[in-house]
Amino acid sequence: MGTSAPEHAAPTTSTGSAFIAWFDDVGMDDVGRVGGKNASLGQMRSVLAAAGVRVPDGFAVTADAYWHVLDTNDLRGPISTELARLDEPGVELHEVGERIRSLLRGATMPEDLTAAIRSAYAELGERCGGATPDVAVRSSATAEDLPDASFAGQQESYLNVVGSDQVVAAVQKCIASLFTDRAISYRQANGFDHMRVALSAGVQQMVRSDRGASGVMFTIDTETGHPGSIVIDGAWGLGESVVKGVVDPDEWVVFKPTLGTAPTPITSRRLGSKQERCTYAEGGGTRYEQVAKADRQRFVLRDDQVIELARWAVAIEDAYARPMDIEWALDADGETLFIVQARPETVQSRAAGAAGKVHRILGAPGELLVEGMAVGTAVASGRACVLTDTADIEQFPDGGVLVTGSTDPDWVPAMRRASAIVTEHGGRTSHAAIVSRELGVPAVVGAHDATHRVPEGSMVTVSCCEGEVGRIYAGEAEVEVTELDPAALPTTETPVLLNLGTPAAAMASWQLPARGCGLARMEFIVGSDIGIHPMALVRSELLDPAERAAIARRSAGHASPVEFFVSQLASGIARIAASRHPDRVIVRLSDFKTNEYRNLVGGRHFEPHEENPMIGWRGASRYASDGYREGFALECRALRRVRDEVGLANVALMVPFCRTVEEADAVLAELARHGLERGRDGLEVFVMAEIPVNVLCAAEFAERFDGFSIGSNDLTQLVLGIDRDSSELAATYDERHPAVVRAIRMLIEDAHAAGRHVGFCGNAPSADPAFAALLVELGIDSISVTPDAFASVLEAVAAAEGAVAR
Repeated sequence: MGTSAPEHAAPTTSTGSAFIAWFDDVGMDDVGRVGGKNASLGQMRSVLAAAGVRVPDGFAVTADAYWHVLDTNDLRGPISTELARLDEPGVELHEVGERIRSLLRGATMPEDLTAAIRSAYAELGERCGGATPDVAVRSSATAEDLPDASFAGQQESYLNVVGSDQVVAAVQKCIASLFTDRAISYRQANGFDHMRVALSAGVQQMVRSDRGASGVMFTIDTETGHPGSIVIDGAWGLGESVVKGVVDPDEWVVFKPTLGTAPTPITSRRLGSKQERCTYAEGGGTRYEQVAKADRQRFVLRDDQVIELARWAVAIEDAYARPMDIEWALDADGETLFIVQARPETVQSRAAGAAGKVHRILGAPGELLVEGMAVGTAVASGRACVLTDTADIEQFPDGGVLVTGSTDPDWVPAMRRASAIVTEHGGRTSHAAIVSRELGVPAVVGAHDATHRVPEGSMVTVSCCEGEVGRIYAGEAEVEVTELDPAALPTTETPVLLNLGTPAAAMASWQLPARGCGLARMEFIVGSDIGIHPMALVRSELLDPAERAAIARRSAGHASPVEFFVSQLASGIARIAASRHPDRVIVRLSDFKTNEYRNLVGGRHFEPHEENPMIGWRGASRYASDGYREGFALECRALRRVRDEVGLANVALMVPFCRTVEEADAVLAELARHGLERGRDGLEVFVMAEIPVNVLCAAEFAERFDGFSIGSNDLTQLVLGIDRDSSELAATYDERHPAVVRAIRMLIEDAHAAGRHVGFCGNAPSADPAFAALLVELGIDSISVTPDAFASVLEAVAAAEGAVAR
């Protein structure tokens, strides 16, 4: 890799110089001449313009110019000598790096090179319509931004550079940054010859995103590697704030498979706090300023702009034939989008299909200190080292937990030695998040006030194994780590599906070879992501001021509290459905009990006190009732949005706790009234078989539903007459009791006689894989289990099928 080091460049004059290459004239075959970043910009301008992708104009100061600087100042020998000192005992990397950078910063820029840069800058001004355009000057090394060699921020970049003198100076600083400590360390670790890697500088017209917005997007889920997801982060102002993790950005996730067919294939929206913006400083450079409250509480992009960026992302990914890491910018007009950088994604794309480690905390962890966004899925413990300045970086101990405000490339030496990383700011595309993935280190970003809430020197556990929320606990938790290789799992005739409650768990399990989702629990999304009783949104006049204020805080950034509920519920369902697409995902309608509903904001106004909520006002009895009909309408709006707007027609519905066929008819009519008519556009509606009446009247229920899903928890308690939450009766509660097994057998026989599918989504197979073998013997059509039990249940089913065959 890299470019050969010519003895001396052979420059010409003007912008036709060997030192200058316009982006329009280069592509990926020119990495050795203009570096990975500049080659990529040229490739996009030449190849993707037809797809509507806008890339600002500019030029590269080539690798020939770099060697010309070294040769004119006779620096090859001194640099090689300094690098050789790295092998000597007691010589520090930072000392060698600083001496080399001093040599390059103090070098004389050759007159012919300076003239070529000035001439090209003047021509760029003519093209842009300004005599002295503001430009970005970015480093582009010949061993950077390659499919197998990409690391965040090895070299320097400079924004809002104005005037030819400043451009020449910025180019020289970029040349010196080829020998930052982190760049030297990275090249050594990856086997690059320092003296065969050159530096090209890209000079690109600035997008006025200082008065607009900017951010980063990935064409693969950055946490799970899901290839159907496009993750887009954005904040007000220049992109530096997002890349460096200075702000908590807005985030969208777009589903690729329906991008060309569905009206709005956005599966997730998250409003970031966006406290600061990076903007132009007087006289050049950048500065930070506070963002007005009204702007913090609205998204920086409209949905149509998110979709435009996503389409560009797919076009870029297709052109490069690999997942990509892309930087975008929105101009000051608030309408015009640009792509300003693109590089291969090098973490999840390389990990795809590989065996993985599954971390799980055993028992109860220590006190929860702080939480934020999880990066990765691992768990790590260590002594907390709270640092606020890189000047103190030498104090960081090997294996410590780095706790700081945010990180930039200067933090990398400490990050390399960390067992885990915690930052107060940043999102999933921030510097801290990107580097932690590269290093394979768990991180929690956006952990507000972590530097004050995590005690210096204390033993802590950083957990990223609990979904999207990363948590820092006091003390060292006991952790179980298991290896899982999806490719090594057996195949079965009986489909084994997943029970899923949270979008994070669904996306984390996408590589499991499950054939769909047999139970997606809607109430998990309502409880964790929304937290508001749906009736409180349509009957707000009953609420007190504190409840109204709580709803206003939760729904900030949305057109209304009702839209917040519908949007959040639709997003959660969509992400679960996307994780298994195109296989069927059965979403169970909300099945809160009254005591659980009361815990939601505003719930006390709408839920009665019941002595036994387990068999009270729950499930099907609520949906067409006067006390919940308006709330159910919001659930239906969310489900229609997922199917019709996001395009996830693999979503099927399931009605829980349906006591009578009259209830079934009422629920089906209510669904149809909201555009969810069974059979329309392929919509399937199932019923939970969890009450003895569902077994005894299976033929009647089969006339109304497309199939059954056995919920063994409730079925067992109602067949045996046992409160499953009673500790006194726990020894008697048994899903393998002959009466329960007989009920399951009866349902399967009667449903099959009516041509209906029967699945099993209860807890029994997850807790006891041998129960799965029993279900195979009974002729079950599918078994749905929790992700952590999937492998053991699949093996049990395979063994049972083999025994049946024999």
